Amino acid sequence: MRKPIIAGNWKMNKTVTETIALLKEISSKDLSKNVEKVVIVPFTSAYSAVKELKNTDIKVGCQNMYFEESGAYTGEISPLMLNDLGIDYVIIGHSERREIFKESDSLINKKVLSAIEHSINPILCCGETLEERENNRQEDKVKSQLIEDLKNISKDDIEKVVIAYEPIWAIGTGKTASSDDAEEMCKFIRDLLVELYDSKSASKVRIQYGGSVKPENVSEIMSKDNIDGALVGGASLKADSYASLINF
Repeated sequence: MRKPIIAGNWKMNKTVTETIALLKEISSKDLSKNVEKVVIVPFTSAYSAVKELKNTDIKVGCQNMYFEESGAYTGEISPLMLNDLGIDYVIIGHSERREIFKESDSLINKKVLSAIEHSINPILCCGETLEERENNRQEDKVKSQLIEDLKNISKDDIEKVVIAYEPIWAIGTGKTASSDDAEEMCKFIRDLLVELYDSKSASKVRIQYGGSVKPENVSEIMSKDNIDGALVGGASLKADSYASLINF
C-alpha cells in the first residue's frame, strides 16, 4: 500500500521570518497521520524549517541541488549540505528549472543519482507543454524525459523516487488537468515503470500530480488509482489551505 504524499513547493516565496511564522501555524493544525506531509522551502529557510518542525512528522525538502559534493560551483548547493541540515526530499527537474534555467535530462539524471546516493529522496518532475498536449505528444514527451532521467537507477532504488507529473500548462495558471486526464498520464507513467523495471517495483513508486491543485479539487484527484499525492504550489503557502490539502 503506497502512502499518499502531499508536498508544498514554496518556490521563491517566504523569508526566514515568514517561514517560521507559517510553520508554527501549520504545525498547530490537526493534520492527518495517514498522509506523508512535506514542505519544500527555499534554501535560506531550510535550517529554520528543520528546526521548527523537529518535533512533528512534517518533513522538509529543498527545491534543487547540484550533483557534486563540493567544488567551484558558485551559487550551487550540494547534497552534503542538504544532508547536514537533515533534509528529507529534493525536487529535481521541475519544469521551471527545465524551461527557465535550461536544465537537460542528462543533468537531471546526475542529480537524481546523487540524491539517492546521499539518502535524499528525489521528487522527479516531468510534464508536457500546452503545444505538446494539443499535438497529442504528451506521452512521447514524458516517456523521453523519464527514460533519460532514470538511467542507471536500479530496481532497488526506484521506489525511493517520487515522480511528479506536472503538465506545464497547468502550473500556476489556474488551469488543472481533469482528474481523468491526470489519472491517464499517471497510469501511463506506471506502465512505463513496469517496462523499465517490473510490476512489483512499479507498484511501489509513488506518483504525484501537480498543477493548480487546491483544496477544492484535491479529493477528486486523490481518488484515482494511480495518483498517490500532489505537488502543490500556491495553495501550500497558507496554513488553512495546506491543512485542507493534507486532510483531503
